[in-house]
Amino acid sequence: MLDKSTFTPHGKHLIAGEWVAGETTFSSEPAHGPAHDFSVGTPALVDRACEAAEDAFWTYAYSSRDDRAKFLNAIADEIEARAEAITEIGTQETGLPEARLQGERGRTTGQLRLFAEHILKGDYLDRRHDKALPDRKPLPRPDLKMVQRPIGPVAVFGASNFPLAFSTAGGDTAAALAAGCPVVVKGHSAHPGTGEIVAEAIHAAIQSCGMPAGVFSLIQGGKRDVGTALVQHPRIKAVGFTGSLGGGRALFDLCAQRDEPIPFFGELGSVNPMFLLPEAAKARGKAIGEGWAGSLTMGAGQFCTNPGIAVVETGPDGDAFVKAAAEALKGVQTQCMLTDGIANAYKDGKSRFDGRNAVKPVLTTDSEGRNASPNLYETDAANYLQDHALGEEVFGPLGLVVRVLGSDEMLELAKGFEGQLTATLHMDEGDTDRARTLVPVLERKAGRILVNGFPTGVEVADAMVHGGPYPASTNFGATSVGTLSIRRFLRPVCFQNMPDAILPDDLRS
Repeated sequence: MLDKSTFTPHGKHLIAGEWVAGETTFSSEPAHGPAHDFSVGTPALVDRACEAAEDAFWTYAYSSRDDRAKFLNAIADEIEARAEAITEIGTQETGLPEARLQGERGRTTGQLRLFAEHILKGDYLDRRHDKALPDRKPLPRPDLKMVQRPIGPVAVFGASNFPLAFSTAGGDTAAALAAGCPVVVKGHSAHPGTGEIVAEAIHAAIQSCGMPAGVFSLIQGGKRDVGTALVQHPRIKAVGFTGSLGGGRALFDLCAQRDEPIPFFGELGSVNPMFLLPEAAKARGKAIGEGWAGSLTMGAGQFCTNPGIAVVETGPDGDAFVKAAAEALKGVQTQCMLTDGIANAYKDGKSRFDGRNAVKPVLTTDSEGRNASPNLYETDAANYLQDHALGEEVFGPLGLVVRVLGSDEMLELAKGFEGQLTATLHMDEGDTDRARTLVPVLERKAGRILVNGFPTGVEVADAMVHGGPYPASTNFGATSVGTLSIRRFLRPVCFQNMPDAILPDDLRS
């Protein structure tokens, strides 16, 4: 019997139910523990996986919601059966603490079970029926029935910062499988072993549930040609991506340039501005500053919802907030970042602020190797609005305070922000009028608006929106978290005067 509590990677791709070795390999770069060799993906393997996904679509897209729900729950069960092994390989590869991996595993299985429950309810189908009116004058009306149907095979790119919840069996994969779409995952080279063990869990669920083998494939590693081949493969009908602005925009452009353009659902970057209104700053600026420091450095700042910018008025209340944040940041020890590349990018991002005349250093540190230390800078609204580089995301524990002269300048600054995943208001009752003025601006800038909280921590629930105007995401009408995310992989189909016998099962009366 397979011992699921231990795991040694074999380094192969999973393609249509087979573990396939590549001609060349790459070595993982764990934060600690042993390195392992993994096969390098190729365009030929991409083609094989995509063709298998297309073959599987003709069966899987027409499977019952009950069968798909059982499949999603089986994946969750298989992941939980490998809990200890997943935590071990995940912490080795990423340097994330055990508690973080355990929590993320729970979120991953929770997403799968949530979608299983969601599709059984059937509300996502948005079924509509206009009955025939044969006697209507001057023209009769036909019988019209509409339902949401799966779009076809979906490509998913694993994320560097969430080895479980946004990767192999993460939210994009769960939503696509729930919709009835086979999935081809390009694993992230930052955590290939974690990707492999989760793929083993999905493979086991495919076998136990009798699903077509091509419903899921994992391709490891590979250079840019592998990603290009995946998003441009004619069998792929949509792409889910979480990553950098540069990489995501390149893939987005490739999707648009195809003979058949397809939607690219990319989450690319966000600084998640936080606005401190005067009464809140006066009453509890110190506490907000301390809380901001904790959110800013959570997970070494490697969250897409990391609140990198705080907006506060000039004056003693704002000064107290900045001082409290700086003191709290001084007490934060160095943290291991996910990869050497991310650590180097953090240092490069910090260098953009050093030596800038318009930027005042409040707390500066030197980060060495793969470890990161927090940094804090300050500027004013006029300089921020004139210098686009100050608004670019720094992936890591770096914060920027932007000081404003009053309500008008705060409003002007809010209008100057690009699209964001989140925007936060810290307010007390006396700030209501100011907040009422800001909200119409913020709802055009962000997918989620918080009050008196911090955006790190994204609840997986029906009402959650994790997306926003560009560059936060490439499709502002979508979310990558919550049950609404299933809509990305569905399209409406209308059936006119069609007998029940040949209608999709979900439309039969």
